[in-house]
Amino acid sequence: MPKRVLIVDDALFMRTMLRDIFELAGWQIVAEASNGEQAILEYKAHQPDLVTMDIVMPEMGGIETLKKILLDDSAAPIIVCSALGQDNLIIEAINAGARDFIVKPFKSAQVLEVAERVIAA
Repeated sequence: MPKRVLIVDDALFMRTMLRDIFELAGWQIVAEASNGEQAILEYKAHQPDLVTMDIVMPEMGGIETLKKILLDDSAAPIIVCSALGQDNLIIEAINAGARDFIVKPFKSAQVLEVAERVIAA
């Protein structure tokens, strides 16, 4: 049974890049979300094995979204994705309950290594 992932990012090209990385590795993309509200609904509907969460998004940012998902499921395996130079946001996200982080721009091997480590924990 393939591992199931929810991809959350407001940028379509980033969602497409992550989808390609995971699909080539045999993962199933259960849903994609372009904002926090949509991410919360998709998480509840699909209960994925992993969530990749952009930090900076309009309407509801990734950290607030992460906190709301963790209120419903404290074991939710969420990896935050951030751009270079957002160290303070990464620390805030980890303190809020993110399991790990990936810094953009990223390489396929890095994404998969972090994803596998998080779901194995």
